[in-house]
Amino acid sequence: MTATADLVLVTGGSGFVGSAVLQALAARGHAVRALVRASSPRANLAGIDCEIVEGDMRSGPDMARALRGVRYLFHVAADYRLWAPDPEDIVRANREGASAVMEAALAAGVERVVYTSSVATLRVGDASVIADETSPLTPHEAIGAYKRSKVIAERLVESLVAERGLPAVIVNPSTPIGPRDIKPTPTGRIILEAALGRIPAFVDTGLNLAHVDDVAAGHLAALDRGRIGERYILGGQNATLAQMLAQIAGLLGRRPPRLRLPRAPLYPLAFAAEGLARFTGKEPFVTRDALKMASHHMFFTSAKAEAELGYVARPFEEALADALAWFRAEGRLRA
Repeated sequence: MTATADLVLVTGGSGFVGSAVLQALAARGHAVRALVRASSPRANLAGIDCEIVEGDMRSGPDMARALRGVRYLFHVAADYRLWAPDPEDIVRANREGASAVMEAALAAGVERVVYTSSVATLRVGDASVIADETSPLTPHEAIGAYKRSKVIAERLVESLVAERGLPAVIVNPSTPIGPRDIKPTPTGRIILEAALGRIPAFVDTGLNLAHVDDVAAGHLAALDRGRIGERYILGGQNATLAQMLAQIAGLLGRRPPRLRLPRAPLYPLAFAAEGLARFTGKEPFVTRDALKMASHHMFFTSAKAEAELGYVARPFEEALADALAWFRAEGRLRA
């Protein structure tokens, strides 16, 4: 597909990944519309030539209004929290959001949908296992409310593709990092805390790090070349948490943390942090679900997206450098 004046809607357009997708679409010449909640900060939309529509992804009337005249839809919005006082809030938001958005897309006759899922819907193993798109989780296998919510939502989208002809392509970003992580995301919090010298130790875990702008480019490639009903991992490079923290330390001219902690003694700390969070309203830095997830090396391959979409990811070191530069420019890091 080439640049077009046909209208494209991006849900969650003010968020981390959503704003990167909006920016990529606008740069390619698309007319873009962003669906954002009334309470969402708009800083990530600055400088992007887009129409802003306020609404809730769970509202059928809001979605019908947002999709008026739209040819292509990117459903990027999600409740991306690893903890909430009521975990079912996360499940309801992502399940009801996917349902309302996709039903509205079918009713509006949208030509093509790119649905942003997550590698959280895929099964992972130990450090020797590199996961791909062929091992989807069931909801009861997923650790924590966020992962369970994304599995449920992805299965809903797949059923609408199979049973009602929803023209959707599914993309599964790994762990996006980089500029404009305004909230920040859980991984962005780790980067920021590590940069501030507040992470003196680590656990043995691993993750797949991808530059958010590469993930956004992968969304556009899925619009252009993705096969309906297929899922594509949009990742970068696999790294242990120790490697990630060492890279951050190196970029800042510091010594990396060397103390490796066992997970088991951290569970009482996580329990206490969650209890405190119920009073403060702030998301705890460590949770029991996060520790359970850390027992796996969340390593993935983007080989399918590379082969079918032409997806390319830059080294994760560049993504970390861009994230730190952005945090510094925003005044969140000491100079």
